[in-house]
Amino acid sequence: MTTLNNTDKVELKKNANQNEKTFTKPVNTPTNQSQFYEFYLGEHQNMACRRLHFLGSSFGVLGAARSLQKRSVKPLIKGITAGYACAWAGHFFFEKNKPATFKYPLQSFQSDLRMFYDVLTGNISLKDKKLDKKTKTPS
Repeated sequence: MTTLNNTDKVELKKNANQNEKTFTKPVNTPTNQSQFYEFYLGEHQNMACRRLHFLGSSFGVLGAARSLQKRSVKPLIKGITAGYACAWAGHFFFEKNKPATFKYPLQSFQSDLRMFYDVLTGNISLKDKKLDKKTKTPS
């Protein structure tokens, strides 16, 4: 499955001489989850945004655990709502970009869980992006 990011919009160009339609596609289109994760990390360079994502993911995980414990869906819904509120605030107020989840919900959710894991294991820093370690992502 091919995924496209915001810069991957297909452009329609008309050839003035022949009145033909040709389509061009950028070369840097992520084609697998590993490439999408690299794109995803590029959309999370601001430390405040990363911290808010981590907080939001924590709310989501705690909501899921509490939901299982209580055997109720309400804590899960509250955790997901709080999680997305934190993440989107990070994008709108700090990162100043549109969340990838608007266009790529499943890939973004998977990448968010991966980023949460990478923060917990010390591969992604919440202090300075220069402290990030290269991570291997499954293709």
